[in-house]
Amino acid sequence: MDFRHLRYFIAVAEEENIGRAATRLHISQPPLTRQIQQLEEELGVKLFLRTPRGMELTAAGELFLDEARNIRAVVEQATERTQRAGQGRLGRLDVAIFGSAILGEIPRLLLRFRSTYPDVKIVLHTMTKGEQIEALRQRRINVGFNRMVAPLADIAAELVTTEVLLVAVNESHPLARQSSVKFSELAAHPLVLFPTGARPNFVDKVMSLCHEAGFVPEVSQEVGDAVTGVALVASGFGVCLVPESATALALRGVVYLPIEDLPKHGRVDLSCLYREGDQSPILQSFLEIVRTHAAT
Repeated sequence: MDFRHLRYFIAVAEEENIGRAATRLHISQPPLTRQIQQLEEELGVKLFLRTPRGMELTAAGELFLDEARNIRAVVEQATERTQRAGQGRLGRLDVAIFGSAILGEIPRLLLRFRSTYPDVKIVLHTMTKGEQIEALRQRRINVGFNRMVAPLADIAAELVTTEVLLVAVNESHPLARQSSVKFSELAAHPLVLFPTGARPNFVDKVMSLCHEAGFVPEVSQEVGDAVTGVALVASGFGVCLVPESATALALRGVVYLPIEDLPKHGRVDLSCLYREGDQSPILQSFLEIVRTHAAT
């Protein structure tokens, strides 16, 4: 028995007439009659009573019609879901995130993707840069988001956005009385740096900018992420350079000041990472959203 047998049987049962069913199926009557006879022989039961008016279902035929319709619905659903999966509209997307980026563009990207592809399940993972790259290679995630990623032969990176830097200071700090700061002013104040871990990273960016400004910063603490860094600022451990997205951390007692003389390269990137050559339909759908978002 194949799906064609079921389709032909349903048409005859619904039309109650071989001629009308053949017209509906765009075939001639003799092949349709043979298909029904083959189906009955395979099942070992009579599905129809032949009457002068046409075809009438037997009790077994009535039962088989219900089952055939159920099977047709399942097959149609499976076909639709498979097609949607092939179009990147159904399935699962594993996304790795880290640090302050989750406070800025990433939520907007994910919301846009979920609105466009509501049947794709998004699973988030918190991973450092090194963990993201390893997870991509092991196919445990589809994409990652991170900053300052060195070129890798097997990992592609697409720029999502760049962010200016600001200074997070405690509201009781002398700098908090100013509307902005000059970079050189940071030389007189201990810095909280983040993140620890694989290099190059944001710590290298901050140290490089300090050196360009003519000083080696006094490091108060080096911590794992922006949230901890800003929390230490709130606790009076020093000041902290942060990407613009970190200003979403509205911690009590912390203010964010722009830097007057921040050089043009005093920005940090946010990139979307994925396996080079990965042609997964869901990934391609997500990258389309990323590119559209980046362009606007």
